[in-house]
Amino acid sequence: MGDVVVLGSLNVDVVVRAPRLPTPGQTVVGAHVERRPGGKGANQAAAAARAGAHTRLVGCVGEGDEGRSYLTALAQRGVDVSGVRVAVDVASGHAFVTVDDAGENTIVVVPGANDHVGRRDVDALRLSAVDVLLLQLEVPLDTVLDAVRRARSVGSAVLLNPSPYRHLEDELLDACDALIVNAVEADQLRGTGFDMSRAVITAGSGDVRWGDVVVPADRVDPVDTTGAGDAFAGALAAALAGGADRRTALAAGVRAGATAVQHVGAQDWRF
Repeated sequence: MGDVVVLGSLNVDVVVRAPRLPTPGQTVVGAHVERRPGGKGANQAAAAARAGAHTRLVGCVGEGDEGRSYLTALAQRGVDVSGVRVAVDVASGHAFVTVDDAGENTIVVVPGANDHVGRRDVDALRLSAVDVLLLQLEVPLDTVLDAVRRARSVGSAVLLNPSPYRHLEDELLDACDALIVNAVEADQLRGTGFDMSRAVITAGSGDVRWGDVVVPADRVDPVDTTGAGDAFAGALAAALAGGADRRTALAAGVRAGATAVQHVGAQDWRF
């Protein structure tokens, strides 16, 4: 069995519960606030480890108790954090999340240490031909491309979750075995000439598709949709690293996503 190696972000999520999401210029009184672990890289690594994969995370946190506490908690949950660097004179990344009574959310991200993930961190990936490399776009794009090149040179499988979505160069698109996108991102991707048979398309409570393979979503009442896509991506990567076919891997991702929306926050613990 191969390993899942995740290159990506670690954030401290400041989560506010409110009866509804504010419109521009509107003030809404929140119910309570709490600090939870987040960042798409760490979320996906935690999900892959929870799904049973040996999982290594590469990224950066800032100096201070929050970053170090984060690494301790991830290690306790089975994530190898030896490749996460503590950046000097930089704060850890933060995300400010508002969640309404329907479970929908808005998010503002302040990258912090995530913007300092670079070539020296790519060297910590230690990739091999049996690994699955999972990436997102919350660290510098040049670093993502450098990591993908490294993966292709040794034969690792590459899964990219291009979130937050942006225009991507053909070299990066062509080097990925699969792109994990939602329905809106899939519409944007179609205009690039990308081979959509390599797109894993999620649709919230709708079916999940990878080429000709379609898996129905689990029907659940969401408490908080934060991190559902990350749970899907991590579990999908774990299943593929274990040798699963597309249908089995999609089903594993769907189950993980359905579980994730039934608790508050992107991971099931808090600072």
